[in-house]
Amino acid sequence: MNILLRSATIIDSNSPAIHQKKRDILIKDGIIQKIASKINSPKGTKEIKRDNLHVSLGWFDSSVSFGEPGFEERETISNGLQVAAKSGFTDLVLNPNTKPTPDTSSDIVFLKERSKDFATSLYPIGNLTAKGTGEHLAELFDMQNAGAVAFYDFKSSLNANLLKIALLYAQNFNGLVLSYPEELQIKGKGTVNEGEVSTRLGLKGIPSLSEELQIARDLYILEYTGGKLHIPTISTAGSVKLIAEAKKKGLDVTASVAIHNLILSDAELESFDSNYKVKPPLRTQKDAKALLKGLQNKTIDFVTADHTPIDIEQKRVEFDNAEFGSIGLESAFGALNSELGIEETIQLVTKGRERFGIKSPELKEGEAACFTLFNPDGAYTYERSSIVSTSKNSIFIGKQLKGVVYGIINNKKMALN
Repeated sequence: MNILLRSATIIDSNSPAIHQKKRDILIKDGIIQKIASKINSPKGTKEIKRDNLHVSLGWFDSSVSFGEPGFEERETISNGLQVAAKSGFTDLVLNPNTKPTPDTSSDIVFLKERSKDFATSLYPIGNLTAKGTGEHLAELFDMQNAGAVAFYDFKSSLNANLLKIALLYAQNFNGLVLSYPEELQIKGKGTVNEGEVSTRLGLKGIPSLSEELQIARDLYILEYTGGKLHIPTISTAGSVKLIAEAKKKGLDVTASVAIHNLILSDAELESFDSNYKVKPPLRTQKDAKALLKGLQNKTIDFVTADHTPIDIEQKRVEFDNAEFGSIGLESAFGALNSELGIEETIQLVTKGRERFGIKSPELKEGEAACFTLFNPDGAYTYERSSIVSTSKNSIFIGKQLKGVVYGIINNKKMALN
């Protein structure tokens, strides 16, 4: 298919010659043929025109969960990838929180096969331990050879010795280890941030200490072993400080933050809406400001929607009994853009691929087309009725968002809303 994007404003700060310029872009068989002020449309070319059309490199998310296999009622791979495309994401890293969990090379091959032939590319994470039980390392080397981009027991606390062994072993094949920052005994039965709001509402609290203690432990182990460590979805000001100190020491560590932790605070809990029950919990406004500062000074490496579908039976219950998690792909762009503006938003949603060994696309002639198409203007209220995901558990329902996603061009395919 030949595609001609008409009068698209390009947002790519890495390409100053075309950044913020309005250009036509001709794509032939998935390759960028020409970028120019005016291009005559070749025969058989599909022209794309949209109001206030903007184009950037395709967006990336490092922490996405679906449900297949085992929890297809939450989200199938097929529907999830279509949702991702309509949300502007060309590349996703898939968490291993399915049933069974992916802990062998054949499991990784299954996920890769199920995600073929979509505009959005899926990169699976394999379990760090067999069946995710935290007892024995899984087949890390074989899984990486099959296509796994990292190893992680999803949002589970790993014992110190296994983390040490994993970091040592993974260095043999340049593997990336993920460790969720939560000390279970400190966390206890907590459901929300421990503080003034939890005390007033009578909800069990999760202290910042539970996250920071685990990060301090993991960084100490990393300093001892070497290797590559990624700490997903940090949420406290203290965590930002710990990671900044580790980077000054030269440790090979990265960190991400969920968009909702960046924008919202535990003040939202006044409604007792279980959509606000997420892991890590919403913290204070002071924490959110520290997280934003950490992003801007590159202590935190990238953002994530932390898309976690949960079926209605596990969300529409008493707050204490509800499952943790919020979907986030469909609201990610609008939430960030409403808070940070288009320049910073696009920088954030296009970062992070290299950490997972994924080649970053380039917006220039001769390169494969990997684009997100969008309009950065226009405020709207995000409604449940507009959610395409199978699960509707969004933390941003009722919030004012800004900007519209038109779709993506990637993998020689176009997926438009």
